Amino acid sequence: MSKKDYYEVLGINRDASDEEIKKAYRKLAMKHHPDRNPDNPKAEERFKEAKEAYETLSDGQKRAAYDQYGHAAFESGGMGGGASGAGAAGFDFSDIFGDIFGGGRGGGGRSNVHRGADLRYNMEITLEQAARGTETQIRVPTMAECETCKGSGAKPGTTPTSCTTCGGHGQVRMQQGFFSIQQTCPRCHGTGKIVASPCKDCSGNGRIKKHKTLSVKIPAGVDNDDRIRLSGEGEHGVNGGPPGDLYVVIHIKPHAVFQRDHNDLHCEMPISFSAAALGGEIEIPTLDGVARIKIPAETQSGKIFRLRGKGIKGVRSTSHGDLHCHVIVETPVNLTERQKELLREFETINATDSGHHNPRAKSWMDKVKDFFAT
Repeated sequence: MSKKDYYEVLGINRDASDEEIKKAYRKLAMKHHPDRNPDNPKAEERFKEAKEAYETLSDGQKRAAYDQYGHAAFESGGMGGGASGAGAAGFDFSDIFGDIFGGGRGGGGRSNVHRGADLRYNMEITLEQAARGTETQIRVPTMAECETCKGSGAKPGTTPTSCTTCGGHGQVRMQQGFFSIQQTCPRCHGTGKIVASPCKDCSGNGRIKKHKTLSVKIPAGVDNDDRIRLSGEGEHGVNGGPPGDLYVVIHIKPHAVFQRDHNDLHCEMPISFSAAALGGEIEIPTLDGVARIKIPAETQSGKIFRLRGKGIKGVRSTSHGDLHCHVIVETPVNLTERQKELLREFETINATDSGHHNPRAKSWMDKVKDFFAT
């Protein structure tokens, strides 16, 4: 075989990454494989060149030697040839598809060790707890290792046996032409083991359902749908795999007074007609107690007063939000005869110059007249 530069054979730069080397080799192997090019010696030669280049450059030690000494690094029994002893007829497409189907040269199959599933816990807290932070305990159902069989699934005194269908790999290989595909073993369902005498407590699963109590620290400033991760508190792993995580998802209960908008709070404050007209001072609630604000005379319903820094400091914020107080002028109900009499007298006086005392009503009436006049 001619001694061409391995990098030129694969069509890559000398600083190519391992992934780039693998991709280049896959492309050439698919194109020049003898099964796809019968009776084509040139294609077989190109395939062998690509295979030799890949086996050298994909090995860190061989690649370093080749970069320094070239082909001379492997002459005279140096580090061993690239593709000697492995002809095209012995090529296994698991070199190309191994990382896709979980296989690889040697038929090891996929690992039977699996990480435990993540769990989700929905937690309801009050607005006050969200603003100030809190610590509470939760009781979580989970799958834990069976203490009777120590997770093996087999009855005490017995042990699981290796699955004869897949040889304990959990995967079976299906060959179709030059494609080699691995699938989950239908007999052991991917575990690689057969439990002849299952444990009575876990029915051969190796895990049982339990409840555990955990302490959860809620940081100040959390908002709806924020998640708190408790590492390793999810379901127990399979066959010695690591446990999953537990995610506590926050849901804030509706509040009787405040509505939250990110770090700001909003509330409605009803005031009397006379207070809105004459002005005065009112008390409004905050999360830190009571605050007082001055209502100027002639305040209209819907007017918003902002109290800076009386909102919530979010988890990722550097300052508190604001409290927005929406003033609502309340119409009196259950009036006495005397109150009705005074209101009628006020309306009579007010009617003499309604434009001066009711500018919004006059403006609206003017717009109505203009509308019907057009």
